[in-house]
Amino acid sequence: MFRYLKKRWNYLLAALNLRHEEHADPKVQLEQAIGDAKQQHKQLREQAANVVANQKQTEMRINEALEKLEKVNANARQAILMAESAQADGDTAKVDQYTSAAQQFADRLLTLEEEIEGLKQMHFQATEAADQAKAAVKQNATLLQKRLSEKSALLSKLDQAKMQETVNAAMTTLNESIGDDVPTFDEVRQKIEARYAKASAVAELNETNVEARMLEIEEAARGVQAQTRLAQIKADLGIAPAPEPDALTDGD
Repeated sequence: MFRYLKKRWNYLLAALNLRHEEHADPKVQLEQAIGDAKQQHKQLREQAANVVANQKQTEMRINEALEKLEKVNANARQAILMAESAQADGDTAKVDQYTSAAQQFADRLLTLEEEIEGLKQMHFQATEAADQAKAAVKQNATLLQKRLSEKSALLSKLDQAKMQETVNAAMTTLNESIGDDVPTFDEVRQKIEARYAKASAVAELNETNVEARMLEIEEAARGVQAQTRLAQIKADLGIAPAPEPDALTDGD
């Protein structure tokens, strides 16, 4: 039962995430992604700063230890010289005191030398870590800059996609029926083209009939003229009487 409820819960989460992705604004998601990248880069810089600071602190500790070593070494040398001087003066008490002090300075020198060696090892490791941190920050900065450059191109593509989707929706609206009583754009265009074609055909037929009648009249008139001219020729030859004056006038 528990496994079933867990699977059911995971299914509901997946469905909600899918629905969210379908309705989410890509521009907002892009801004979120860039914001996350900037936040990660900021955290990386802070971590790198801590690593580099640790390197600097180690360097400071080494320098301080070296200064102490130099002072202790000088004190040890001074104690030995003073013990030698007391020995020459035959002051046994001061010889013991200066010799004991010199011994303490020598012990301190050994401790400082060991501390310095440890600090040098720490500094070496801190330097490697600092170099790696600097390289990581530089690489991430380059990647972030690349993403910022791609942001403009992606926003431009997003605007183009939205515009194309609007055009596609408009074309779909023109090509699809709005309702049972409303024709589509293509249907209206076909009706107009069919009506125009029919009107053009009727006009063409009417024009053809007029031209045929005019041609018929012209042919009839030409026939009359030809008969008149033929009668005139016959009259000139003395074969037939001269035609009527009206006929000659019509022939001219």
